Amino acid sequence: MAKDSSFDVVSQVDLQEVRNAVDQARREIAQRFDFKGTGSSVELTTDGGGAALVIHSNTEQKVKDCLRVVEEKLVKRRVPLKALQPGTVEPAAGGTARQRVAINQGIPTERARDIVKTVKDLKVKAQASVQGDHVRVSSPSRDVLQQVIHALQERDFGIPLQFTNYR
Repeated sequence: MAKDSSFDVVSQVDLQEVRNAVDQARREIAQRFDFKGTGSSVELTTDGGGAALVIHSNTEQKVKDCLRVVEEKLVKRRVPLKALQPGTVEPAAGGTARQRVAINQGIPTERARDIVKTVKDLKVKAQASVQGDHVRVSSPSRDVLQQVIHALQERDFGIPLQFTNYR
């Protein structure tokens, strides 16, 4: 009897690539004429709540410009921008502005349920189950798993999806 094949649907971001992109953005911000004297900075923080970018500058517009520079560097390093969740630009000390941009790691519960529902709506012989921050899809047929991967790639869940542990 053949054993079931499976794969995991995950949403991960390579934090080393994010760190490299932030370093490149810092260097560009330090060199650009339009950022001179604005006190603009970009910082990557990794605390208990996950990774986040903290962007600080003297005006709200400069904060948005700094975020645009960081996004350009992230795209060049193939980090999906869907993983970024920008917060609101808030006033900081001394009349400056600050923005916190969360970097999503893992699949949130409501998105995982959407993925499971999508697999069930395909009406194929495949089972999907939520396992922590990822979803495992299993089936006796590898062809069915390929169909499921294709269907999940076609649909936009608002987060970057990767397919790992294909067995």
